[in-house]
Amino acid sequence: MSYSGVKEGGCQCGRVRYRVDVEGAEAYLCHCRMCQKATGGFAAAFVQVEDNHLTWESQPDWYDSSPIAQRPFCKHCGTPLGFRFKDGKGQDLTVGSFDDPSDFVPIAHAGAEGLHEAWIDLRALPRQRSEDTKSVADRWHQAGLEVPE
Repeated sequence: MSYSGVKEGGCQCGRVRYRVDVEGAEAYLCHCRMCQKATGGFAAAFVQVEDNHLTWESQPDWYDSSPIAQRPFCKHCGTPLGFRFKDGKGQDLTVGSFDDPSDFVPIAHAGAEGLHEAWIDLRALPRQRSEDTKSVADRWHQAGLEVPE
């Protein structure tokens, strides 16, 4: 599945922002151990975009994660923002860093050598919304705020 149009995103604290034309972009999950460690998750959810379609409205910080790749992130809030090869051929943005990631649907699993099958099909697990989780909701309310979406 590919997409079209301009989408925006950034880090949790708002210091780093980007705009990207997602024409021809593809979403996928990377399960390699480096992506697992870089994101702290069972996989990294990425959208692969064209380098010339991406504009950083405020610059991210960069981590040389291997001899062949770098990862943009925000040093203030820690948000992982993506992945790119050092040779300049390939740029991925983390799905969760988009302001509205709801359009993206993964088309493939990359780094399948690190794939944890138990984390793939989770439809049978019970679901609970944050606002219905008393320990979470109470803390937000004590801070004088509503539970964010």
